[in-house]
Amino acid sequence: MAAILPSATNARAALGPATGIEVIIQGPGVKLLPMNSPATETVKSARQLDVSILACGNSMRSGGMEDKDLTTGIGTGPAATAHLAQRQWDGWAYARL
Repeated sequence: MAAILPSATNARAALGPATGIEVIIQGPGVKLLPMNSPATETVKSARQLDVSILACGNSMRSGGMEDKDLTTGIGTGPAATAHLAQRQWDGWAYARL
């Protein structure tokens, strides 16, 4: 999570406001996304940069989490790998953080 904000800030500055930027969190990283977690401020800061943050639905289920557990402003995708593949087919670029 610590890498998200600096990377998103750099990407936003280089690519401009018209470029969509999404971060999808998967695996044990989803445990950092509930309300009042240490990552809440990072999520808020990323949202101020118009960066979408998504949680992997498969990882959430594995971790016993539901959508209602997430910090406000975090979306979900059914599976991180499927979401990334679909975005690439739609013409988006992928950068692993």
